[in-house]
Amino acid sequence: MRRLNYSRPFFVKKYIGYKKVMKLKEKILKEIADGRLAFRSAREICERFGAGKNERKTIERTLDELCDGGELIKDSQNGYATPEQLGAFRGVVSGNERGFAFITPVEKKDGEGDYFVPHRSLKGALNRDIVLAVHRRGTEDEAYVVKILERGQKRVVGTFERDRRAGYVLPDDRKFDSDVYIPLSLCGGAKPGDKVVAEITSYPKNAMVGGKVVEILGESGDFYTEELSIIRSYGLNENFAAKVESEAEEVAHWPVLPSGRRDLRGLLTITVDGEDTRDIDDAVSLTRDGENYVLGVHIADVSHYVRPGGALDKEAYERGTSVYFPDRVLPMLPKALSNGACSLNEGEDRYAMSCFMTFDGNGKKLGSEICESIINSNRRMTYAEVAAVLNGEADGNDYAEIAPMLRDMEKLCLACEAARRAAGSIDLDAKEAHIYINDRGEIVIPDYERLISHRMIEQFMISANESVAEYAFRHQAPFLYRVHERPSPEKASAFFAFLRDIGVKPDGDIYDIAPKNYQKILNSVDDKPFAPVVNRVMLRSMQKARYCEDNLGHFGLALKCYCHFTSPIRRYPDLFVHRTLKKLLAGDGEGAKKAYGPIVHQAGIDTSERERRADMAERDVDDLYKVVYMQDKIGEEYDAVISGVTNFALFAELPNTIEGIIRLETLPNDSYAFIEDKYLLKGIKHSFKIGDAIRIKVAGCDYGNMRVEFVPVT
Repeated sequence: MRRLNYSRPFFVKKYIGYKKVMKLKEKILKEIADGRLAFRSAREICERFGAGKNERKTIERTLDELCDGGELIKDSQNGYATPEQLGAFRGVVSGNERGFAFITPVEKKDGEGDYFVPHRSLKGALNRDIVLAVHRRGTEDEAYVVKILERGQKRVVGTFERDRRAGYVLPDDRKFDSDVYIPLSLCGGAKPGDKVVAEITSYPKNAMVGGKVVEILGESGDFYTEELSIIRSYGLNENFAAKVESEAEEVAHWPVLPSGRRDLRGLLTITVDGEDTRDIDDAVSLTRDGENYVLGVHIADVSHYVRPGGALDKEAYERGTSVYFPDRVLPMLPKALSNGACSLNEGEDRYAMSCFMTFDGNGKKLGSEICESIINSNRRMTYAEVAAVLNGEADGNDYAEIAPMLRDMEKLCLACEAARRAAGSIDLDAKEAHIYINDRGEIVIPDYERLISHRMIEQFMISANESVAEYAFRHQAPFLYRVHERPSPEKASAFFAFLRDIGVKPDGDIYDIAPKNYQKILNSVDDKPFAPVVNRVMLRSMQKARYCEDNLGHFGLALKCYCHFTSPIRRYPDLFVHRTLKKLLAGDGEGAKKAYGPIVHQAGIDTSERERRADMAERDVDDLYKVVYMQDKIGEEYDAVISGVTNFALFAELPNTIEGIIRLETLPNDSYAFIEDKYLLKGIKHSFKIGDAIRIKVAGCDYGNMRVEFVPVT
């Protein structure tokens, strides 16, 4: 290696003294950051300082400390540089059972995708770890890990096995590329074949991680054990710590007094929910003011009971949201609040945050007002009951008091829908499975059905969320908006190309796409047989909604301002919004900025991540239930729709939202080519594309992958 030629070395021993280590670090950092020593090796840096043999060790140790702290990075050529000089980025690792991984940047740039990382470049990083990584020069999308910033999985769920010397946990998550070594003294009584939760205690280099068994879930293969395994794999728990339960019990017994609030207990008010709902956090009322409608949306005042910084608040923030499974709910708040003091139960006085909105007969909002209130719900209604009343299928005598209000609500709902369509709102038909256990303990998955009552409550909640967001935006308060950004030009371009291939002429600029452009596309194919495929591909072209302190608008709803205000029992962002509102209503805008300004950015990131975690857990448990449900349907035939196309298989969806895989080898004999941008598997004699109708037979249930297998009926 060539020796650096400096005319006058300025290394002096005072920088090496114990009390001067910080000065040495500052000196090294400064000269690397300003470029003088950037990308130089440890030897070259020592030569720059004119270091002797003893001083070299100190410099090398200091360089190691700076790397451990993330202030410097050692590149693939053993040169040292700052993260900025190397273009390093923070990312989340997604492992693969074959050893390699992908890294998703925490803050993606426009057009930036995930990076491929070969096993040799992971530096011990595992699935879900947060790392500092660098794009490898000369490659399109390969990166290497330079530092593990935070371990993503502190616990692993898997099957326990043992030999004479030790125990092992084989992770259920195949992306976690290491078994967990368990000393026999830390097995916790687990038997071979048990599903367990192992807490990771060590991450040794070039060896499997070490841990201890902290919970035995049950015997592997048992249905409820498998469900609990999925729940634990996402770090979710149905139980609360004793101090959280104690605080909830204490505040739940606070008396409900009307002092200082608008008393709405004489206002005809109802709740509308599913039959099995216990955490009722929204109620509605409707009166007439001449030709206008005055809609009241009344939301449980959870912020009255959950105070910032308490044990309840910290637990609610950590959970982020309630998580719903077919046989259980993991609530964000203990039952003393979620099903008790905060739930707007029929005939009970409850604190609320009320939003009154005035609409004309065409669904145009004329004004809104927000206040703290006390309400008393007159009637607990279900979606099915409301639909029955409106369809004339219910006994009129049983609903005589509320039927006129329900009919006015239906009129207002239809007017609001028309107004939103005129504004460009995109009404995607996104089906959601409703899975439940009946009285006989059987799994029931009915066909998807969206009633007028669902649409009614949806419209009213959207209106309230919009009104609250507009109020906060006018006051420029620290706030969590629900944002849905426009599709990226790349995804919009691919979607438009697909449309042109099926004979649909899209309208709009892919660099400045508007909701009306997407709505126009849906309207143009509404009566076409390929309408479902357009719906699906459009959905895949759109970005995922998230929480953010910046008001970026909501593309799907075609709204300039939007937030989540209507479910504070089960969503932390709504609770955050309520707290800001209260400050503003009290005229304390500066207090809101001081209290919530420093934390709002991180709250948006964390609550969005908690929401994604809950969504994935719910999806995986639903998949388990669907597989079990279809077990006794093997051999039966159904009409389905192709919901996905890949180079190895088709996916088809039944009317009840159950999706199954149709493997390539089960399709009619042909020479197939996968055309990705057209969502098409094309053969010489046969072709299959997303949205096509197909007749299938249930061939089997793959419990390992939680997937139903179909074969086409010729």
